[in-house]
Amino acid sequence: MRQLTVLPVGVSLPVGDGETILGAMVRSGFLYRFGCRRGGCGVCKVHLVAGEVRYERPVAAAVLSDAERAAGVCLSCRAVPLTDVVIELQEGDRLILASPLLRDAAKRAALRKSGDSATRPGPGEGARRPPGRPLGHQGGAAR
Repeated sequence: MRQLTVLPVGVSLPVGDGETILGAMVRSGFLYRFGCRRGGCGVCKVHLVAGEVRYERPVAAAVLSDAERAAGVCLSCRAVPLTDVVIELQEGDRLILASPLLRDAAKRAALRKSGDSATRPGPGEGARRPPGRPLGHQGGAAR
């Protein structure tokens, strides 16, 4: 499992095999500005500060030019890390933690995959609702 570090905030998160940078960020509960999610608009461009990525499908030169590639720009919706990577968001973009629950679940899953013994649930973690029970209010009928 590879690590993705997002600058300027310094957030690190796991990237699964074959997973894109954008996919890993969304799965981990983080959002930032992106558009089509398929490499056609270029809104999700980020600067690759360190590491190496590949594109499993061709990326049009109109979306990501050779000059941009040479300068370290990549499309996060298509870029699959081959190594640990460090990216920097575009000027004006900001990283938003949209779902702390997803972030915490991604961290626990990465620890389990690495074989770390510190993956035992802490207080409040690992609790599950009984099968067939709805989420939300469990009390009596509303009056």
